[in-house]
Amino acid sequence: MNKPLISLASVALVAALGLTGCSGSDSPDSSNADSNAGSSSAPSAEATPEAAAAPDLAGTWKQTNSGSDDAYQAAVITGDTITVNWVSDGGDTESIFWVGTFTPPADDASPYTWTSTRDAAATDSAMLASTDDSKDFTFEDGEVSYKASLMGTTTTVRLEKE
Repeated sequence: MNKPLISLASVALVAALGLTGCSGSDSPDSSNADSNAGSSSAPSAEATPEAAAAPDLAGTWKQTNSGSDDAYQAAVITGDTITVNWVSDGGDTESIFWVGTFTPPADDASPYTWTSTRDAAATDSAMLASTDDSKDFTFEDGEVSYKASLMGTTTTVRLEKE
């Protein structure tokens, strides 16, 4: 039997199994109490709020909810591009899932959501790549998330920066 065909079939099977992994839920904590009540100090004691810097999303990201140490999605964000791969065989095998545009956040507003436009030239010949024209990504609480579908199963993929 053809070895590349067997390898591709195993990648697809592992990827499908990874999509059925557990997903977590976040419960944001938005409590901000002001503890300056009753203070009679000089005006210089009051803190001047500084604008928080926009998060730097550039770098390598790894799926946290794959349900497998051997099969997961990983992303690389550089400049204006996000590339997402299916990873299997403990990292020995990678298959393109998404290559598209990335717009860095301009401020620290949360959540930060962007719509990525697919790079058709980079994905059209990739068997496990998404064929969607665009994909929505969200950055919130240190996590990038998006929807991924394979063989009729859709899941929310959650990535953390490595």
